[in-house]
Amino acid sequence: MAIGLINNTILKAHSSFASSLHIPAGDVIIPLTIFDKPAFDLHVAVLYAFKPPMPSNEVLKDALSKVLVYYPYLAGRFITDNLGRTCIILNNAGFRITETYIPTTLAEQLAFNPSKDVSHLLPPVEGVEELFQIQLNRYACGGLVIGETSHHRVDDGQSMSSFFVAWDRMFKKITINPDTTPIFSSIETLIINYSTEFINKLKAEVLGENCNPHQRYSTFECLLSHTWKKVTQARGIDLEESTQVRVAVNGRARIKPAVPMEYFGNLLLWAYPTLKVKELLQESHAYVSKAIHDEVIRVDSRYFKSFIDFGAVTENVDNEGDDLESTTPEFGNTLCPNLEVDSWLRFQFHDLDFGGGSPCAFFPPNIPVEGLIIFLPTCSEDGGVDVVISLLP
Repeated sequence: MAIGLINNTILKAHSSFASSLHIPAGDVIIPLTIFDKPAFDLHVAVLYAFKPPMPSNEVLKDALSKVLVYYPYLAGRFITDNLGRTCIILNNAGFRITETYIPTTLAEQLAFNPSKDVSHLLPPVEGVEELFQIQLNRYACGGLVIGETSHHRVDDGQSMSSFFVAWDRMFKKITINPDTTPIFSSIETLIINYSTEFINKLKAEVLGENCNPHQRYSTFECLLSHTWKKVTQARGIDLEESTQVRVAVNGRARIKPAVPMEYFGNLLLWAYPTLKVKELLQESHAYVSKAIHDEVIRVDSRYFKSFIDFGAVTENVDNEGDDLESTTPEFGNTLCPNLEVDSWLRFQFHDLDFGGGSPCAFFPPNIPVEGLIIFLPTCSEDGGVDVVISLLP
């Protein structure tokens, strides 16, 4: 499909707006935290689709440059300090914004298929010094797809969710009227929808199987137990082998006292529920949900604080904290018999409304890590949960 490039430039935080808020000028150097270092060393991409009418690109960019004042990390750059640590310099070097025109209607393109190449809707993620990028893809009908990338060692999904909501709110304040991601063909991505009716039946089944009538499991834990069973069955793994799920746990709800709302950055650790394949396939959903739940609740406030203390020790002993080995999988990896699971169910993307309603679609592009699963609330009118799964064909 022919796509026209309108503009490709660097946008910086609004300097006069920063002055009016009495935000001090000058570069500040911030070392990566102990939570940033184990994160993916790559740019994470997300697509937001909005049906028309949508405001002009200029209005959206104006709001973006003003809200960026509150998020200086996104306009900074990575540097190495005199101790050899990777740091972020808050120098307002800016982020890249690209504007394109697509001579078709958005309706003709929906629903997007994550297994197909959508790199034309996204900024490049290779050889990029900018920590944050936005691509505004305007369709002939006036619809808009926002392609966004940010470096995972700068922020996690919850932080970017908060940033987008802040952008939306800044837009409301200032308006009166409403080059290529690598493709690994051996790994395919699909989306499965769990309807509200199915979720309710599954939770009722878990409740009925549960030996402890006072124990409740979250929607995520119930759906993960079902998905873990199905994926393991589809993989055809030997019954005596073990399978493990790495579950991202958000520290914002765990650390006591509570983390300030304005905290921006990574705050994730991981739980590792592990079962024998025979156990996973033959035991009930309640049994598997409990195995997940028990491991997740172990990642509590004390666990997060111990990780913070560990980071302080490694910095003080040898000043070589950057040598800590990342545990996140690389693109193209096959995780079988294990899984990597992220929940986006509590992200605030449904709160976005630039004048034409909430996003009609929200999804990651093709993610070439076999065994990576993402849970996200569906945008369909029927409700429920969408599950994005990357597997071998």
